[in-house]
Amino acid sequence: MKQAILVFVGGGFGSVARYLVSKIFNNTSNGIPYGTFLANILGSLFIGIILGMALKNESLSTNQTLLLATGFCGGFTTFSTFAYENHVFLKNGDFVSFALYAIASFTIALLAVFFGMYLISE
Repeated sequence: MKQAILVFVGGGFGSVARYLVSKIFNNTSNGIPYGTFLANILGSLFIGIILGMALKNESLSTNQTLLLATGFCGGFTTFSTFAYENHVFLKNGDFVSFALYAIASFTIALLAVFFGMYLISE
């Protein structure tokens, strides 16, 4: 039960942080979801750092990893919003924005995880 509460608390903080990033960075005038993109990239970097720390010399406990990686990063990043935003691009016939957003999100997020883990391994 304690672990579920840690995930709950971390997820709450992550969700609020994502909301704030989206409010600040999403562009409602042209529909470009910079806030979602930024949250997903930063969350990927964070999870790389967190899991890198957890693996390296076991510097984070299981509970700390659950709070930060599963909870905070899980609440901070948002695949469902990313999927919806891509749906909107396709529905509006904006295939260029769809392709750029989808490819950039997947590629940069994956690289951010690797970079986060690399930062910790050095």
